[in-house]
Amino acid sequence: MATKQGMCRNCGSLVVFDDRDDTCECVFCHCVFPSEEAVKLLENPAGHEFKNEKFEAKEGGKHYYSNPVMPDTVQKAVQREAVSNKGDDLKLKPSEFEVSPNDVKAPKKLVIAAAAATVGVILIVLLISFPLYLSRTKLKNAITADIDKTFDSVAGESSSEASFKRQYIIYGLTCDHIKLVLPEGIDKTVANSYYSKYCELRTSKRDGNTTGSVKMEIFTPDTVYHVTSEGVTDEVQETVVITETTPASETTK
Repeated sequence: MATKQGMCRNCGSLVVFDDRDDTCECVFCHCVFPSEEAVKLLENPAGHEFKNEKFEAKEGGKHYYSNPVMPDTVQKAVQREAVSNKGDDLKLKPSEFEVSPNDVKAPKKLVIAAAAATVGVILIVLLISFPLYLSRTKLKNAITADIDKTFDSVAGESSSEASFKRQYIIYGLTCDHIKLVLPEGIDKTVANSYYSKYCELRTSKRDGNTTGSVKMEIFTPDTVYHVTSEGVTDEVQETVVITETTPASETTK
């Protein structure tokens, strides 16, 4: 059931009535006429003559019908707003259809299970990653301890000063990447010798395990060598020339 709207055939005013009623009554002129006629007249009032006759109001007559779904909705809303403005001392009984945080709170068992699962995952990750970290650190320290002697055999130098000028960075899970910085220029043959010596050292510290492709980058003042098991490629560096200038304060007058 619902309300419908039409137009009064007598005075032209808006008429509201129940869709179940066959007749409707105008609240202004009290004209009673078929509901269907009111609807049609509202849709197309052109050409209709409104007579504006006077009718006596019928006692107990129903002018319109209204059926609110929740008649006290506005009153409850106003009441709750007033109480909330006064503070937390006054509490209203929650509505039957109101959802509170307690209604959606996860069960205690579910929270404990989720926390246990999270801790379990963290422990598994630590059990896997920590041994790998120890193994990697041990291998890197073993290679670093003997790498100076290995590279000295390539360059033909054994002094501590030569080793100090030569710098390197070892990284990768199995120490399969190395960057080497040399103070002097070399050719591809020497670059390949550095690569071979490092691979031999790495294999010896891994108890003969040769798995993993080693990549080496050798930086010299004018060239960068990229060395792998497939060969050596070089990349010429741009040389920057710095000229010495005399400060303006020291120029002769």
